[in-house]
Amino acid sequence: MTKPHIWIVSPASARANNGNWQSASRWARFLRTRYKVTISLRWPDPEASPADPDLLIALHARRSAASLDAWTRSHPGRPSLLLLTGTDLYRDIHTDAEAQRSLRQASALVLLQPAGYASLPPALHAKTSVIYQSAPALRPVADTPRRHADICMVGHLRAEKDPLTFMRAAALVRAPSARLIHIGGALEPALAEAAAATAAKQPRYRWLGAMPHAETRQRLKRCRAMVLASVMEGGANVIIESVRAGVPVLASDISGNRGMLGEDYAGYFPVGDAAALAALIDRVVGDEAYYRRLRARCDARALLFAPEAEQAALLNLVDNLLHRTHTQDI
Repeated sequence: MTKPHIWIVSPASARANNGNWQSASRWARFLRTRYKVTISLRWPDPEASPADPDLLIALHARRSAASLDAWTRSHPGRPSLLLLTGTDLYRDIHTDAEAQRSLRQASALVLLQPAGYASLPPALHAKTSVIYQSAPALRPVADTPRRHADICMVGHLRAEKDPLTFMRAAALVRAPSARLIHIGGALEPALAEAAAATAAKQPRYRWLGAMPHAETRQRLKRCRAMVLASVMEGGANVIIESVRAGVPVLASDISGNRGMLGEDYAGYFPVGDAAALAALIDRVVGDEAYYRRLRARCDARALLFAPEAEQAALLNLVDNLLHRTHTQDI
């Protein structure tokens, strides 16, 4: 029996090694246990596959809008699934006509955390599901005394991630053992210049540039905490990877981060507030009770981000979409 064919449109390629690509490649791996899967930057794409799929999955309402529109017009009876990103939820769907069209055209919508419902028109809630992303668990590093307490930020240098707040915090942190480590490629030249200048001026700040995903995870698990300073997030992969490695998170106080970590999490700081971030870094380094409190709360959410949970939710949604279409055809 021929397996149904699923096509994933990802606005990022493996070379980009960003959150969109991590989502696309992970979903492809989960779906290949049951389906034939093609990943491409667009649909149609004869070079990727000449065959038309049974279902289209699009990542990003605006950047995949042309592919979703072409699919809907060419195959009005076949289903589609749209995975909404942070820039979708907290910017594009409120101002961009193509992103708004994508919301209407998709058979089903997927959010990466439940706070995202508040950004969607109520009429779309019925066709919307939440699927938490996932990462394999890493064995935490033993709690042994170390010379440095590394606080890392993982994310390419671009405005949405607000790396400048992390850089400014480097001058304000007082804990002698704290080192601020930034892993991420230089997507915006001005931010790369700022990172290089900060590293030259602040000995505790280090910018390591882009690193392979597996190497990044190994570096992350050795850190005291991970910082996410973003101005918008749909459901950050790096939160999941940090939690699944036993590393507490210090996060900007935005809807997407609250949806991942919970409303009463004690590790939030106001967006863009370097002084508040520096104070949390000092606290997580020097206050063992506070560190343990954050660690316990992150550990309690780890099962939400387990690969088997994400795979089961995704396969269930895709199975239902394909079954619904098959039933209608009969």
